[in-house]
Amino acid sequence: MIVEKSFSSHDGTQRFLMRLSDGELIESVLIPRHDRSTLCISSQVGCGLGCAFCLTGQLGLTRDLTFHEMTSQVFLMLNDTQSRFSIVLMGMGEPLQNYENVMQAIHFFHDDHGLRLPMSRITVSTAGLVPAIERLAREPLFPNLSISLTGVTNRTRDALMPINRKYPIEVVMDAVRKLPPARQKRVMFECVMIKGLTDSIEDAETLSQLLRGMRVKVNLIPLNAGDEIPFDRSDEDAILRFQQILVGNGTATFIRKNRGNDVSSACGQLKNRIFTGSPS
Repeated sequence: MIVEKSFSSHDGTQRFLMRLSDGELIESVLIPRHDRSTLCISSQVGCGLGCAFCLTGQLGLTRDLTFHEMTSQVFLMLNDTQSRFSIVLMGMGEPLQNYENVMQAIHFFHDDHGLRLPMSRITVSTAGLVPAIERLAREPLFPNLSISLTGVTNRTRDALMPINRKYPIEVVMDAVRKLPPARQKRVMFECVMIKGLTDSIEDAETLSQLLRGMRVKVNLIPLNAGDEIPFDRSDEDAILRFQQILVGNGTATFIRKNRGNDVSSACGQLKNRIFTGSPS
């Protein structure tokens, strides 16, 4: 694997286009913060889930990445940072569709003979593959688990995330409710804030009811809009109102700060692009 090209944002975020030994391209992102860096790595070439708000989903799925291809992304990005770091499998692909290789990578990241990262600094993102979530729940090692929810009704989620037709919201929630309390606290539900679709007061109240009694957190992600995505980002006031309702009902809720938008490295923007000027 080699770095084909890298792009630096005004906020310090770096996007890396990496070429694999068979010529396929993937993307990885390094997000620096004052106290640590976050290394966002891919688990597949493309993605087969087709979420309507994500550019990676427009590529379709080419193949899974091997354990070595996932760990190589980390080592290549570590050349550009010496700070304390975390690893998130939130790049291209659905990690839980590539379960065996992802778990092998997680073991290496955590192991004393690997990178020695605590599990609290390893995060796996999923669109809600329930059998794989249930399998993960039985593992001796349990990373942070980030579940992309976005729509809070089956009607909305069916339209935005086709995987919901196979594993609807109530089935996803049931899988999380069955986790032991210590593991349930490691779960973060993520909601992409799309104007007029996912950001209403009713949506916030519905989500509060879905999460009642659960020890989870919620991350609100303003949509990273673009010409190839047929939606608009929610207004800031709508996102703040959504957060206030959730917090008022007892759920810890955060708003993700967009990083690296100017080099197409923000959430949902990875699409194997090679460019010399504007990344759009």
